[in-house]
Amino acid sequence: MLDRRLPAACDCSVTNVCNAACDFCGFSRDKKLAGPARHVPADDYARALPILHRRGIRFITLQGGEPLVHPEIVRLVAATTAAGIQCGVITNGWFVPRYIDALAKAGLARLAVSIDSDQLAEHERNRGLDGLTKRIAEGIAQAHAHGLPVNASVAVNRLVRYDALPETLRRLGFDSVSFSYPRRDPFGSTSLVFDAESKLVDLESEELLSALAAIGRVKSRFPVLNPRASLTEVGRYVRGERQAVPCVAGYKYFYMDWNLDIWRCEAWSEPLGSVFDLDRIPDQREPCHACMMACYRNASMFMHAGVAANDAVQALAAGNVRAAAAALFRRSVGQSVRSLIEELPQIRKLARRHAHYRS
Repeated sequence: MLDRRLPAACDCSVTNVCNAACDFCGFSRDKKLAGPARHVPADDYARALPILHRRGIRFITLQGGEPLVHPEIVRLVAATTAAGIQCGVITNGWFVPRYIDALAKAGLARLAVSIDSDQLAEHERNRGLDGLTKRIAEGIAQAHAHGLPVNASVAVNRLVRYDALPETLRRLGFDSVSFSYPRRDPFGSTSLVFDAESKLVDLESEELLSALAAIGRVKSRFPVLNPRASLTEVGRYVRGERQAVPCVAGYKYFYMDWNLDIWRCEAWSEPLGSVFDLDRIPDQREPCHACMMACYRNASMFMHAGVAANDAVQALAAGNVRAAAAALFRRSVGQSVRSLIEELPQIRKLARRHAHYRS
């Protein structure tokens, strides 16, 4: 019961359909990798939510494909909120002006919009959506009217000039930015957020390390939600060095697809099972450092101290003082705590903006 008090998260791909044609994504409308159109059934999704809640899930992000093409996306958000789970959406932004009012009324708590370049003409060209910039700006303004700060989700790629990015994000109205890292290898799961042929994400190690350093510099000019310790961990991964913080996927972070299968993460080779069997699926606690996916990487850094504290409490309850001390007194726990302290001002600032927008 104590363990379930430490909140967990789940990314849910609610559809494999996308209206965009992104160069470095397998969900692209032009690549035909996804097969027949699939949408998660709204009734089944609603039945799964109490099970996820029992497992400690308190944050769900609806993704795709493009989640706003799901014919019942507003219902999915409303059901998630009603189940006591905070709901976010990550989108390319095309349909945000159409749906944001209904989504906000349904209880949407977090909105992220993907941005591929500081040069918005290049961004539109990569997305294959003429006029996308205008729709994103309109959608952000409408989201602000409902008290929703908006985060830019930027994949590291060759279209990004990091020194120019903050001004572009301010001009569009974004409140913060988070960076994800390119993937060329296919996932083991149903996720298609990769492209083996893209020249935009075919980055050498030195290019990736240079991008990480540039992201660190952006943090002094614009709110970046990737903690420095997480950037450092990714740098270790790129250099092939030992990493400090194991991934919490399969324990405090899950991936669920439109089939309502639960995976330890998007990169995992096989599902853990159906979400309807989740009550009987054990936690996956084997340490894993196999990828640099930002959502899991950042979450693991933030959650690591809490997981260690929970492990220490359980060890003490079992009378094992040595195991409790080993869980707490590790350098990685200190890194996690520092990351939380580092991001706390940003969280407070976004909360103040949320209150300002609502007023």
